[in-house]
Amino acid sequence: MPIVVDIDVMLAKRKMSVGELAERVGITPANLAVLKNGRAKAVRFTTLAALCVVLECQPGDLLRHEAGDADDEE
Repeated sequence: MPIVVDIDVMLAKRKMSVGELAERVGITPANLAVLKNGRAKAVRFTTLAALCVVLECQPGDLLRHEAGDADDEE
């Protein structure tokens, strides 16, 4: 998929664990792992907003478009 999720980068910058982030955002660690590992097909704006508040960042710090093969796009 051409959209890459960079939650790991922000977690490292903030010295925060996945479990702490999940708790503070209000989602399960399993759902955060799906998003973090790029397996999510969608993300709610409320979840994205909560991630930005907790991580003190902008949506563009968490999501980026990476050009690739047309076969990757769905």
